[in-house]
Amino acid sequence: MSQERRIYPRAKMKWPVIVKTDEGSMDGVTSDVTPNGVFIHCQKPLRLNMVFEMAISIPNSEHSITAKAEVVWSNRWGPDDEISPRGMGVRFVNISSEARKFIARAAMNNLKSKEVAPELLQTLQTLVIEIDETKSQAA
Repeated sequence: MSQERRIYPRAKMKWPVIVKTDEGSMDGVTSDVTPNGVFIHCQKPLRLNMVFEMAISIPNSEHSITAKAEVVWSNRWGPDDEISPRGMGVRFVNISSEARKFIARAAMNNLKSKEVAPELLQTLQTLVIEIDETKSQAA
């Protein structure tokens, strides 16, 4: 059995996303959002290890997130169902600290209303504090 490498809890947040590659762009929707990556529901998931640019739109906000990401899990050919949805899991390889902090806060707010272990919420809060402290030291 492989060891779970996930540090932060997943938040079920549906945000529109545009995936940009050399071949063009495609639309998708996020779910399972963490400060380290997201799952993107899309019709034509990319291949494993492919690196691409992405832009996430935040509903009811002028805020958007741009990042470079790498495909770490992809369901290109299997069934498209609740257990294995069509799409891809991606890891952020280049994202601003402000974007990571925004995602951490949004995930905390989303998960507070659900039955999530306090220690998992604490990992998100710790990330926000660490980013704020790093910015203070750099100023």
